[in-house]
Amino acid sequence: MDRSLKASGVRDTARVLRISPATVLRALRQKEAALASVNTALLRTMAPDEILVDMQQAGEAEMDEMWSFVGQKGNQRWLWHAIDHHTGAVLAYVFGRRKDEGFLQRKALLEPFGITRYFTDGWGAYARHVEAEQHTVGKAHTQKIERQHLTLRTRIKR
Repeated sequence: MDRSLKASGVRDTARVLRISPATVLRALRQKEAALASVNTALLRTMAPDEILVDMQQAGEAEMDEMWSFVGQKGNQRWLWHAIDHHTGAVLAYVFGRRKDEGFLQRKALLEPFGITRYFTDGWGAYARHVEAEQHTVGKAHTQKIERQHLTLRTRIKR
């Protein structure tokens, strides 16, 4: 589990530990019920006034989608991903099918960030659900997110 927190994949973990990927997956499935997105044990030990939350409005976001598959290519899954245009920090992501609903879920997750400009490719969901004055289409402004997706694809292949 410690290696998964350090962004190591299943195959990477299996190679380092010299065990099979199936063994790693089995261990992850056993721990799945106990996993949470918030470190509740740490929060219980801290006083509320010790916790500092720094929320900033992003302003501009790059959005893109990339596909992969589960088991066979007919079983496609899409990663809907949005990053801060200036810092490259991940703002929101959604996994699902390539339908407008996936985009709308991600757009709802972006609302607290106060996005005023969206940089995307030319996929139709963006034109249907983003105001034209807030939307810029083209590769010139989506280089960071395209680079992240290429890096992710390369790591998945390993």
